[in-house]
This record gives sequence, structure tokens and C-alpha cells, in this order.
Amino acid sequence: MAAANPVRRSFALPKLEAAGARFEALGDFQIAVSYRNAADEMATAKRMGLADLSPLPRVGFKGAGTCNWLQSRRLKIPEAPNRAAPQTDGALALRLAREELLLLGGLAEGAPDPGDLCNRWQVARTKPRGYPLPRQETHAWFLVSGEAADSMLAKLCGVDLRPAKFANLTVAQTSLARVNGVICRQDLGATLVYHLLADSASACYLWDCLLDAMTEFQGGPVGLTAVRALPAT
Repeated sequence: MAAANPVRRSFALPKLEAAGARFEALGDFQIAVSYRNAADEMATAKRMGLADLSPLPRVGFKGAGTCNWLQSRRLKIPEAPNRAAPQTDGALALRLAREELLLLGGLAEGAPDPGDLCNRWQVARTKPRGYPLPRQETHAWFLVSGEAADSMLAKLCGVDLRPAKFANLTVAQTSLARVNGVICRQDLGATLVYHLLADSASACYLWDCLLDAMTEFQGGPVGLTAVRALPAT
């Protein structure tokens, strides 16, 4: 059951509530932290899990000077487009083009908000330095985990996402269930994991497509608590 009067909610809120999500406050958002008992949920996350991370912070930057300016802020920039680079604070930088990056906030509790870079951009005197993009509002963020994750996604995406073909920290900008999106592989511990980012207006539709595709793998929704536990397993 959702907490009373949250300030901001997930793009897929009706689907999460229907699945029995338990919510907790995360800044001015409510995020689904669990759906059932911890042991069952961890087993699902390792086998075939789907988590909504849309309430977690993210931000984009684009335009001439973007990479140089972000490097001056001590961000590690991937060497080429369609690659990702983990940051020391747990964030993940996805390089979508020569001068375009998408920064995903870290999954751990208390991880810094990459959106704070927008404040630094406002007062910076460096030119050119690109410009920020409001990815928090434009893109839903789902996470798919588990040993069958690549097989499930093969039903919805034409890119070969098998681990032998799609290396860890690789990014694909492609169509997922006929929705334009971004897919990034970032394994957590021994668990195969893919981040999925797509148009926020399509969040409920994409959630349903993913759940339907994972039925044969005995998959289901998992909360943030299970996702945070994956690196230690």
C-alpha cells in the first residue's frame, strides 16, 4: 500500500500498487522497496526480477564541452559512445554520443544526487560546457536482473544482449517492446543486470510488456531492498 500523500510518485505507480508494493520515502519520492518476504524476493531477483528505479536521481548533459566540463568535476567519462563508467560514489555514467552523457545515481542508501551537478553548471564560468537535460522527468528507469535476463529481453529487443556478445558496461540505444530506449548492462555481484531507460509516458506499458515476457522464467517484481543486496551475493 502506498504511503499517504507522497509528494512525487513513480510513473508506473498503478502497476506497482497492483503488484502489492510496499513504499518508503526517498527524498520527495516514494519508491517500492519490497513486494513480499525478503528470502523469496532475493530468489526472484537472482532468477528473473523487475525493479522500478524511476524515483532514483538521474540527469543528462549534452553539447560542446560536456565531457571536458564533467571531467573537470572529477567524473570518469567512458572512452567511447555506448559505453558506461562506474563512479567512485556509486553513480554510473552512460556515454550516449561524443558529447552526451546520462548519469544514473548510485543504488546504495545515501548515494549523492548527480542532479547536484546542475547547480554547479549554473555557476560555472567554463565555456563551452554543454547543457543539462532533465532526465528525471523524461525517462522511466527499470532494472532487470537474473540468470535469464538476456533470454527474456531477447523477446522484446533485436539487440543481442547475451553476456558473450554484450559485455558488462556496454550501452545500446535501441527499441524495446517498440519503445525507444537505452539499455545498459551493469552486473551486480554475480547477478546479470540490465538498466532500462525509456519514455516516462510509456512506463506502464513497458512494465506490463516486461512482466509478460518474464512469465515463462518465473519472474516477477522486486523492490529496492533486494536490488541493493545483489552486489553482496
